Formats: sequence, C-alpha cells, structure tokens
Amino acid sequence: MERLAVRQDDWRSEGACLHADPDVFFPISAAGASAPQIRMARAICAGCKVRATCTDFALEHRDVEGIWGGTTDDERKKLRRSRARAPGPARSSRSARPARAA
Repeated sequence: MERLAVRQDDWRSEGACLHADPDVFFPISAAGASAPQIRMARAICAGCKVRATCTDFALEHRDVEGIWGGTTDDERKKLRRSRARAPGPARSSRSARPARAA
C-alpha cells in the first residue's frame, strides 16, 4: 500500500501512526478475526498527541474508513447519532464527556 504524502504543517505529520503499517488501521471486519488488529491500531492511537484531532477529522468526513483516533467506523456512526440528538452546539471529541446518570 502506498503511503500518502503528508505536509509538515499537517496534523497528520504528528500522528503516532505515521510510521506504522497502514494495513493495521484497515481491518476487514469490526470483530472476530480482526479483533487483534483493531487492538493493535488502538494501542498505537492511545498515546498519540493528535488523537482528538484525528477523531474529529473522521467524524467530519463521513467517507473515511478504518481506525481513526482509535475509533472504528461503527463507533463513529454512534458518536454522530448521539451528537445529532444532543441539545446545543455539537461538541468535539476533545470536550465530550460521558452523560451523568440521574
């Protein structure tokens, strides 16, 4: 797989994934045999300093596939739905907090 050219001023140039095997971030399924691959991608994302920006990018660009900011396609779909239902302005993943139980 060919790597994309990344400008130095682009947030992606700071990603922990920059030198990782890109195939890790594109599992063939969301579970089953792909589970170890998803865990590996999430482990890379876990310590990434641009993780929130990466997640926000994937949430804003619905056509991206794979693991972005440690989230799967399905997880991002759920995040978009919950944000659409939430009152008030949309929040970025950097400010999102779990809802408190009443």
